[in-house]
Amino acid sequence: MYGYSLLGLLILIADIYAIIKTLQSGASTGAKLLWVLGILIFPVIGVIVWYFAGPSGGRSVRI
Repeated sequence: MYGYSLLGLLILIADIYAIIKTLQSGASTGAKLLWVLGILIFPVIGVIVWYFAGPSGGRSVRI
C-alpha cells in the first residue's frame, strides 16, 4: 500500500523537476510548451523521454 504512494510521490517529484528544468532551458516557447504538455499527459514515459531527449542545451546522454 505505502509502496504505491511512495512511487507516485517519486513520479510527481520527477515530473515537477523536469517541468522546471524545461521552463528554464533555452528552448523556444513552442518547444517548452510541447515538452511540458508531454510530461503532464504521459507522466512516466514523458519524464523518461525528457531525460534522454529533452531541451538540454547540449547535455550528453547519461546511462
